[in-house]
Formats: sequence, C-alpha cells, structure tokens
Amino acid sequence: MKGTGKWTVQQAAELSVPAPTIEASLDARFLSGLKDERVEAAKVFKSGGFGDILTDQPVDKQQLIDDVRKALYASKICSYAQGMNLIRAKSNEKGWDLKLGELARIWKGGCIIRAIFLGRIKQAYDRNPNLANLLVDPEFAKEIIDRQSAWRRVVCLAINSGISTPGMSASLAYFDTYRRESLPANLVQAQRDYFGAHTYERVDMEGSYHTEWFKLAKQSRI
Repeated sequence: MKGTGKWTVQQAAELSVPAPTIEASLDARFLSGLKDERVEAAKVFKSGGFGDILTDQPVDKQQLIDDVRKALYASKICSYAQGMNLIRAKSNEKGWDLKLGELARIWKGGCIIRAIFLGRIKQAYDRNPNLANLLVDPEFAKEIIDRQSAWRRVVCLAINSGISTPGMSASLAYFDTYRRESLPANLVQAQRDYFGAHTYERVDMEGSYHTEWFKLAKQSRI
C-alpha cells in the first residue's frame, strides 16, 4: 500500500484539521486487507444467526439509484472540502500562499482526478478566495440541502441492512457536525470536570466553573 493516504491522515491530525471521510477511506482499506480475519468473523456471526442482510424492507430500485447518486455527490463535496481545508492549513503553516482555486484548475488539466467537479471548486474559490469551507459556498450549500434527504435515506438503509458505508456515513456526520452552532461536546467538558476537575465553561456567563459532582451524586441518593 502506498503511503499517500497515511500521510494525509497524519497531516490532518498534526494540523488539527477534521478529515473524517479521508480517514474512513483509509480505515476501509485496512479492514479490506484483513481478509482472513473477516472470513473467520463471518463464520462466527453467521453461526450465531447473524446474516449479511438485516432487513427485508421493500426498496424502489430506481429511487434507490437516484438516492445513491445524490448521496455520493454530497459525500464527494465533503471529501473535497476536507482536502482543501487540509491543504490550506499546511499552506498557512509553511507560508506558501497557495491559491486553492488555482490548484483545482491545475489538477483538472493534468492530475489523476481531472474531474469536471474541479471546475466548480475553482468557481467557488473565485467567488470567495477566503472561503472557510466548500460547504458554505452558496452553490455547494444549495446542492447539499437539495440532496441531504436522499443522503440520509441511503445511509439509514445501509445501516438497517448491515452494509458498511464508511465514506458516506463519515461525510454525513461531518456535515451534520459542521452545520451546527452548538454541539453536545459540552458533555465532554462536564465529564472531564467530573473525573479530573478540569473545569468547564457555561453558555450563560463568562468564566471557568467547577462542580462538586460527587457531592451532587450523594445528595441525589439521599
């Protein structure tokens, strides 16, 4: 296996740039390589009555084809968004002053990708060279919104059927996380304060706070 995927994921981690779709693709390759283990695992779960397909829900084949096409396109937007943000982060770190729109144009003319999609990426950065993320470009945002219902149907069907779709699932999670103003990560702050007194911040007032969680727990049992 060549190292480009590993290098990309390593750089994302070092630069604190979220790249879950890219990471999922790398993990999928690693899992694919565990052929002997997967053969044995399949035997174990099949003997326990756990089959390959977990649902027999009726499916409109033509609708599914259309949904998968839309889900793939939306996932692809997320994948490119993550890659572009990683390149920009490295450019900022090194002072390269890379033009992301120009990169898309160059790739289209002489790269293994050469996708028509790259032209649309160039247009997005032409509209706004300081674009924070391809997801918030007006054109791409509209396309994501138009396709997100189909995207969710595909991922839900795959989950209910026991079929792994790591790229699409990771992309959807990335989209749902990125588009939210507030995240449930506040629970992590509370947990860290519980076991290590690391304090937490509140949304209703400034400052750092600590709660005597053990005392609260004892009081609740009284």
